Amino acid sequence: MAENDTTGAPVPAEPRATGYSWYVLAVLVVVYILNFIDRQILSILAVDVKADLGLDDGDLGFLGGAAFAVFYALFGIPLGRLADNWSRVKLLSIGLTLWSAMTALSGFAYNKLTLTLARMGVGIGEATASPTAYSLISDYFPKRQKATALAIYSSGLYIGGGVSLFIGALIVETWGRAYPAGGPLGLVGWQAAFLAVGIPGLIVALWVATLREPVRGAMDGVASPSSPSPFREFGKDLSMIVPPLTLWGAWKRGPAALAINIGVAIAVSAFAWWMIELTANEAQWMAVALGYYAVFSWASTLRAHDPATFRLIWGTPAFICTTLGYGLVSLAAYALAFWSAPYAETVLGIPKKELAFWLGANGAISGFVGVIIGGRIADYLRARNPAGRIVMIMFGVVAPVAPIWIGYTTPDPTLFYVMNFLAGAFGATALGAAAATTQDLVLPRMRGTATAAFFLGTTLVGLSFGPYMVGQISVIAGDLRMGILSLIAVAPIALGLLIYAYRAVPRAEATIAERARV
Repeated sequence: MAENDTTGAPVPAEPRATGYSWYVLAVLVVVYILNFIDRQILSILAVDVKADLGLDDGDLGFLGGAAFAVFYALFGIPLGRLADNWSRVKLLSIGLTLWSAMTALSGFAYNKLTLTLARMGVGIGEATASPTAYSLISDYFPKRQKATALAIYSSGLYIGGGVSLFIGALIVETWGRAYPAGGPLGLVGWQAAFLAVGIPGLIVALWVATLREPVRGAMDGVASPSSPSPFREFGKDLSMIVPPLTLWGAWKRGPAALAINIGVAIAVSAFAWWMIELTANEAQWMAVALGYYAVFSWASTLRAHDPATFRLIWGTPAFICTTLGYGLVSLAAYALAFWSAPYAETVLGIPKKELAFWLGANGAISGFVGVIIGGRIADYLRARNPAGRIVMIMFGVVAPVAPIWIGYTTPDPTLFYVMNFLAGAFGATALGAAAATTQDLVLPRMRGTATAAFFLGTTLVGLSFGPYMVGQISVIAGDLRMGILSLIAVAPIALGLLIYAYRAVPRAEATIAERARV
C-alpha cells in the first residue's frame, strides 16, 4: 500500500521480494553449483590427466584457464545481449544442456586437443549462466537486497567448486578399484568422473525451463521492453567477435575503423608470437590473443550501434576499474581453486581422497560464508555511502595475502588447510559487492551486457591468467610453491584500481540517465 509523505502526496510502496523470488534464487543456486562442478572438476583430476595425456603444468594451467575462459568470456558478450532481448529462462535452460553435454564428452578425451575442444564447449554453454541469472535476480529482488541475493547466488561457485573435489576423488578411487585396467569403453577414473558430473545437468535443465520469466525492469519501476527481433541482434553481436566477420563489420563502419581493427589484430598477434617464443605454449597465447582482439572488435561495434550502453560500460572509468580490480581478486581465487589440490597431492604428499574431503569442505564452507557475509556487509556499507561496496572489494584484495603466504610455505597440512580456508573466505567477500556495483552503474535494459562485460574481467583477466600464471612459473622455476606465491604480486595493482573506483562510483551512479542520453 502506498504511504503519504509530509506534503500529503502518495509515495509508491517499495517493491519487495516474494516467496517465488526466493524459490527462483534457490534454483539458480543449484544451476551455479553445477556450473562450478563442471568447471572445476579438472582440478582434482589434474594429476591423473597430466600423467595419462603427457602434459606439463603449463598445459594444465591452460586447460583449467584460457581453454575455458576465452570462449566463456567471448560468447558471454552476444549471449549477454540475448539475455537482454529474449527469454532468460529459455536461454539458461539451453545453455545448461550444452555445458552439461560437453562436460560428459570430456570423458572421452584422449589427448590435449580433444580435451581442449570439450573445455571450449563447456565455456560456451556456461556463458549463458550469469548474464541470465544476474538479470533475473535484478528483476526479482529490489535494489536494497540485490547484493545479498547476488551473494547467495554466487555461493554456488564455492559449493560447486568444493563438491567437485570430493566427487572427483570419490569416483576416481571407486572406478580405479573396480576397473584397475580400465572399465567399459576403456574409460579410466578421471574420464568416468567427467561423465558422472555432466549427465545430471541435463535433468536440471528441464527444471529450469519451468521458471516464470519476470517483467524486465519491474523492480526499478522502469519497464524495459525486449527487442522484437532478438536473434537478429544476436547474429549481429556474434559477428562482432568471430574473425574474419569482425573485419567486415569494421569495414561497414568505414575505412578508418577497418584500419584500426587490422592494426589491433596485428598488435595482439605480435604480442602472442612474442609470448609463444618465451613460453613455448602456443595454445595459451593464441587463445588470449583471440580473446582480446574479439573484445576490442565487440566494444568498437557496440560504440557505433549502441552508444548509450557503450558509455555506461566501456566509457565509465568507475565500471572499468571495479571490474578490473575484482578481476585481479578472481585471478588469485581461480588459481588457488585450481592448484590447491595438485599442490597438496604433489608437494605436501597428501592422499587424493583425504585432500579432496578437506579442501572440498574447506572451499565450499569458506566461500559460502565469505560471499554471504561479504554481501550483507556490502549492502550495509552501500546504504551509508554510495561507494561503500568498494570497501568490501578492497578487503577481498588485502586480507588473503597473509593466509596465502603462510599456507603455501608451511609443511604442516593442518595449517595449510586453515590458511586455505581463510584465504578463500576473505577473497569471497568481494564478489557480491563487485557484481552489485556494476549492475547499479547501468540501466535495466543493459544488465545482461553489463554482466558479460563484468565477466570479461573475471575470465579474460582472472581465469585466463590465474591458473596459467601459476603453472607456467612452476614450469620455469621447477617449483609449484613459487608459482602460487607469485599471486601476491597482483594485490597492489588491484588496490590501486579500487581506490580510483571508490572515488568515481558515486558520481557515475548519480549521472547514469544523463550520460545515457548524451
